Amino acid sequence: MCLILVAWRVHPDYPLVVAANRDEFFARPTAPAAFWKDAPQVLAGRDLEARGTWMGVTRSGRFAALTNYRDPAQNRSNAPSRGKLVADFLAGDEAPQAYLERIAAFGRECNGYNLLLSDGETLWCSSNMGDEPRPLQAGVYGISNHLLDTPWPKVGAGKTALAQALDGLPADEALFHLLQDDGIHPDEHLPQTGVPLAWERLLSSAFVKSADYGTRGSTVLCVGQDGWTSFDEQTWLPGAQRGERLRYRLRLSAPWSGAESRLP
Repeated sequence: MCLILVAWRVHPDYPLVVAANRDEFFARPTAPAAFWKDAPQVLAGRDLEARGTWMGVTRSGRFAALTNYRDPAQNRSNAPSRGKLVADFLAGDEAPQAYLERIAAFGRECNGYNLLLSDGETLWCSSNMGDEPRPLQAGVYGISNHLLDTPWPKVGAGKTALAQALDGLPADEALFHLLQDDGIHPDEHLPQTGVPLAWERLLSSAFVKSADYGTRGSTVLCVGQDGWTSFDEQTWLPGAQRGERLRYRLRLSAPWSGAESRLP
């Protein structure tokens, strides 16, 4: 994912609210959000090339999401898939801190990433690019392709929009609206991450549009205080054409409790 906006224990009725965009080449094979046949408790999309994922939840109340860290000078073509970090946490039962300690060595072998993990009790953030694993206090957070809350224009704008959109819950229109912000930010506000300026401009918007690369999925997750949870995903096709809209409703167990449905 290239933008994850999170409200953790801010709203009185929704302890976890996530609005996120996944940006990727359209040629990379991807499965939309679904419960996995090989891990039936996991609800997530899937990268069909490396078999990992970028964001998901489980019936038992686990959540994980990941963004890549943009630094082409340090990328290695033979590095293991970062999506495995999300998939393995969702499929397991370790507490976030224990999981992060166990995978530290593997994480160092991966290209740069940021990782969010929750078991419903705590929300942890970790990166292999300088941020030590730490639990997050209540607040609104944003991650793009740098460290947590790095003040990139789309991160700052997204956090402000998310904080405002919380007032409209349980309706999610404002959350999807902020994820469709395709405004390009001025050059003087752009980071310098080692890609050409034309790419910095393209990637500066929350919603990325180009012929071969762009936002392929917008996901909104709202976990209720009573465990009832909505997981909505809008897929996007080349040219910013709308694809399938998936809507799941499930009740999380521990620390909440569980059944699910896919809505038409």
